[in-house]
Amino acid sequence: MQHHDTHLISDDHTRLNTLMELSGLINSSLDPVEVRRMAVELIPRCVGADAASLLLLDPATGELYFDVASGEQQEMLKQIRLKPGEGIAGWVARKGGAIIVDEVTDDRRFAAKIDQMTGYQTRTMIVASVATKEKLWGVLEVLNKHDGSFTDDDLEIVQALANQVAIAIENAVIHEEMRQVFLGVTMALADALEQRDSYTGGHTRRVHEYAVSIGCRIGLDTEALDNLRLAAIMHDIGKVGVSDQVLRKPFRLDEQEFQEMCRHPEMGKNIIAHLPALAQVIPGVLYHHEQYDGSGYPYQLKGEQIPLHARIIAVADAFDAMTSDRPYRKALSFEAAFAELKRCAGQQFDPQLVALFETAWQEGELGH
Repeated sequence: MQHHDTHLISDDHTRLNTLMELSGLINSSLDPVEVRRMAVELIPRCVGADAASLLLLDPATGELYFDVASGEQQEMLKQIRLKPGEGIAGWVARKGGAIIVDEVTDDRRFAAKIDQMTGYQTRTMIVASVATKEKLWGVLEVLNKHDGSFTDDDLEIVQALANQVAIAIENAVIHEEMRQVFLGVTMALADALEQRDSYTGGHTRRVHEYAVSIGCRIGLDTEALDNLRLAAIMHDIGKVGVSDQVLRKPFRLDEQEFQEMCRHPEMGKNIIAHLPALAQVIPGVLYHHEQYDGSGYPYQLKGEQIPLHARIIAVADAFDAMTSDRPYRKALSFEAAFAELKRCAGQQFDPQLVALFETAWQEGELGH
């Protein structure tokens, strides 16, 4: 008897640890795809089940589709869509809450076509709605209890986790919406600043596109890529402090005018510094006029001393400058601009980034 009690305590301890792990992982990520993947991977361990799947609601059609599933059937399941109300999942999506089905083949709501397509044999399941107060996001299925039937405790755990997943998905979606709004506002401000400059319209958008293309080529993660996006959009924001006389001059600047222009990276840094959340954006803005051989400004940094984002923006910025019409010269072709980038690689630009950027162009990633 004592041995049996110890076994139960051990199972409860394992379950608690798994629940805490899942809760921590879900709450540590604002990536909605990662949240859903982690939930489906860990929930079966919490209740001693064989597999789980998350079906999301398509708001346009009312259908449920498999977004994430554990096991080998994942890719096949992603081809399946359930019509509104179809299957046990469709029933729960309409009614809400969570249910246990002990023998799915005896349940008239069961969509047998799914097992027929995948070859998986579903015996028992818990199905729980993934919903917040405002919105139904989908349905969570947990399949085939390893030892006997699902219990009310299992049901309570799955519903609680489904609720947590719903909140995490909603938070992640809100975060993404806010991110897009912030990027949009930042781009609008940069576009407004361009109206003072002699650049051809669209410079900021093109530098952003080129920089992101390079960033993707070198495998930057989501956070680093977002910081690069912002730095590329805001790289010339310091020009707000440069006089119109200098900014719009159609000919070569004299020494005093050049020194005024050279202050715009530091002015940009000072503007961004008012927003502590953008601290990781500052290096790309402050150092984007440094040159690989140490002859740039404002601090004559050299090679790897120059932060990566600044080296990327330097390539993107120079390329767009060369391929845009100016009052004093016509735009170069892409071919000629890449030839110039390669000629200056190792002197003005990071050679590796120039090579990656040219490859992106050759493979059709940039507009010609």
